[in-house]
Amino acid sequence: MQIVVLDAKTLAGTDLSPIAKLGTLTSYDTTLSDDIITRCKDAAVIITNKVQLTEQAIAALPQLRLICVAATGVNNIDLAAAKAHQIAVANVAGYSTPSVVQHTFTMLGNLMTNIHRYQQDCYAGLWQQSDMFCRLDYSINEIAGKNFVIVGHGTLGEAVAKVAQAFGAQVIVAERRGVTEVRAGRMAFEEALQIADIVSIHCPLTAETENLISSAEFALLPNHAYIINTARGGIVNEQALVDALTNKQIAGAAVDVLTQEPAQASNPLVQYQGENLLLTPHTAWASKEAIERLVGEIAINIESFVAGTTRNRVV
Repeated sequence: MQIVVLDAKTLAGTDLSPIAKLGTLTSYDTTLSDDIITRCKDAAVIITNKVQLTEQAIAALPQLRLICVAATGVNNIDLAAAKAHQIAVANVAGYSTPSVVQHTFTMLGNLMTNIHRYQQDCYAGLWQQSDMFCRLDYSINEIAGKNFVIVGHGTLGEAVAKVAQAFGAQVIVAERRGVTEVRAGRMAFEEALQIADIVSIHCPLTAETENLISSAEFALLPNHAYIINTARGGIVNEQALVDALTNKQIAGAAVDVLTQEPAQASNPLVQYQGENLLLTPHTAWASKEAIERLVGEIAINIESFVAGTTRNRVV
């Protein structure tokens, strides 16, 4: 069985032997769209993280039987074309939950205690110039006792909620925007924003959630609120976020995802220079342990396909 990895660089050098033992493995660090057909002409299995597989590519690969997505989202695959050509598609869900939870609270902790600013001052020699034993130039705030609003209460949202509760926060699960009936254990979306001290986003990017947080929503938030987005770019309107940070409508934001990745120099969040924004390059998912789990799950998906079962099958 010929197995081709199109963008192994996204797996950060992780050992691929669990996959290699299942067939003849060919691995490419990166693959341009023009090279997909040539590189995969004999492949029964393609593994891709972000390389897009279009209807044109899928139709040109008669040996292809399985597409393994090295991620949870499958928006880079033409699922209708895969189904039409009887090609199975399998993703991996849940592998990065501990990593994303840790990243969420790492960024939040930095924001709320201004660690990044204090560290810069230490490097600049300002602690040495202090007239007392410490410096208290920037606010230091606790998670304990805060209203911690979760937007998207799936596996990730639930895991973040548990840690927030361990910190002593009051967890509030926001209902979907625009619904007429609020489910038990949830709060209406707009109402939750109005009392939020912290908003952590963990929903997928869909037509319903695109620009879910924009100018109108920032106007609802208290000016001491923090917003964390480790989900997908596009859920938070980037220009509206910059405006909110600039005008002190909110206290701060931490963002791991952008609408276009890698980041573009023209992106408003890249251009913004304020100390109330932390920006990381889509690394929340990428702990060493998470990527090892991902590779293991891909191997299991291939084994399951060969055995005729439907584990993690999308198509």
